[in-house]
Amino acid sequence: MNNKTKIYLGDAKEVLKDFESNSVDLIFTSPPYADRRKNTYGGIKPEDYVDWFLPIGQQLFRVLKPSGTFILNIKEKADRGERHTYVIELVLALKRQGWLWTEEFIWHKKNSYPGKWPNRFRDSWEHLYQFNKTRSFNMYQEEVMIPIGDWANGRLKKLSETDKIRDNAKNLSGFGKNVSNWLGRNYVYPTNVLHLATECSNKNHSAAFPDELPEWFIKLFTKEGEVVLDPFMGSGTTVIVANNMGRIGLGIEIVKEYFDLADNQLRQNLFVAEPKDSYDKTKIKRSKKVH
Repeated sequence: MNNKTKIYLGDAKEVLKDFESNSVDLIFTSPPYADRRKNTYGGIKPEDYVDWFLPIGQQLFRVLKPSGTFILNIKEKADRGERHTYVIELVLALKRQGWLWTEEFIWHKKNSYPGKWPNRFRDSWEHLYQFNKTRSFNMYQEEVMIPIGDWANGRLKKLSETDKIRDNAKNLSGFGKNVSNWLGRNYVYPTNVLHLATECSNKNHSAAFPDELPEWFIKLFTKEGEVVLDPFMGSGTTVIVANNMGRIGLGIEIVKEYFDLADNQLRQNLFVAEPKDSYDKTKIKRSKKVH
């Protein structure tokens, strides 16, 4: 493996064995959904999902740096008329494997498809679970700050005396706020809910997510020249976005049709796509080989 983006065709559980330990800065992935239908991508039964994923999770734990982060995008399926518990069971199993469940983000799909079901409403959000190997990990919160918003124009004009101190909550919960801390700020830290539209362009993949989803986490948890891995890369969104942001993108895909699609898009992207101005892509310098 030279110091550049690369993708691999094969089973992630096996391919990852050839990766060096402690060599990846961020793992961002959306594994196949659990589904009883054999013609669905993945086709893993819900009751088998945890046992299927754990050997891969073990390899991911090995290749991730102690300072790195693992983001798992997943949503439980409805099975036989009720939500299956395999996602909850997987989170608990990963904790037993040694992972720290550090945070949970929500991806709110602003344009989720309409539909009608007899006992539920349409899904318009997905989990993004954050796991780490240690409590001390790289996180660059300033990279994802957002404009403070118009609400501050009126709210901060006339501050009361309680606005200028840490006013404890009336329910005695111990939480409080000092509204005056917002004075003079143009940008603030975001919440853990990401409001993004689903992928609208045709990527010939049944579960492609928008570029903005991995982009946000890549900005939050990595710097230029660092390694971003997607062990279930599908059509290659994470790898291509990482490459455009000046990172080293690594992807693994077991379905040849999707691998070929990602390979074709990546080859075109390497020659014709320019990184976004805000990233100021520079030459990658890295001494450690990943593969």
